[in-house]
Amino acid sequence: MSITKFAVAGATGRLGRHVVDVLTERGHQVVPMSRSTGVGIITGEGLAEALTEVDVIIDVASWHASEQEAATEFFRTSARNLHEYGQKAEVALIAMASIIGVGKATAGFLAAKKVHEEVLLSGPIPVRILRAAQFHEFVGQLLDWQQGDVAYIPALPTQLVACRTVAEELVDLALGPGELTPGTPIPEIAGPQKETLAEAAALLGARRGIKVVGVDGSGMPDAEIAAEGGFLPSPHAKLAGPTFRDWLDTQP
Repeated sequence: MSITKFAVAGATGRLGRHVVDVLTERGHQVVPMSRSTGVGIITGEGLAEALTEVDVIIDVASWHASEQEAATEFFRTSARNLHEYGQKAEVALIAMASIIGVGKATAGFLAAKKVHEEVLLSGPIPVRILRAAQFHEFVGQLLDWQQGDVAYIPALPTQLVACRTVAEELVDLALGPGELTPGTPIPEIAGPQKETLAEAAALLGARRGIKVVGVDGSGMPDAEIAAEGGFLPSPHAKLAGPTFRDWLDTQP
């Protein structure tokens, strides 16, 4: 079966925009699903129509805040709806983007993503998961959240990756042949360089005229796990550029 028609949940989001670009560049039909295109993966509005003759759903929809309970409810509902409507439309596969280390999470947004994986995997349609490191694009968001010309950013280890790189890997996974062998670890994608969030933020802060001060991150969910490298890529992860510094040089 040649897969030609994809539906992208969260198509206008930070990662979704890149997924749509990659699919379009590779000559596939793309149905962008987001509230702005009139498709609600939570309400079900327009979902049956959007999934007509779709072969694969790529799920990169995300909740806009880090509050665990609301995010969990969003992911649980969206996963069930994609399976329910997708099964009726005879969708062959769901590919979703998750986060490296999510299996260790006990609180916050990562714990909600853990539930997202579990609910998707328990549904009737085969699911493939790609776990990604934190995005390069996240660093700017961290600075945006803080007011003033000094930003206090957690000095927690990370291996930042570009959204475009994740999108390419996720599309490759969705198009990959056959079933994943049971016991095979969930694929991971991360950037080529280990650094701390504070170090990356300092590079961007220098451009914006913001002084970045590294802090221990103790206010963040699972900060101890993060400090011990719990959210760094596994030995089997694929590492792909650009580095944060190189990526930053390409940004307007």
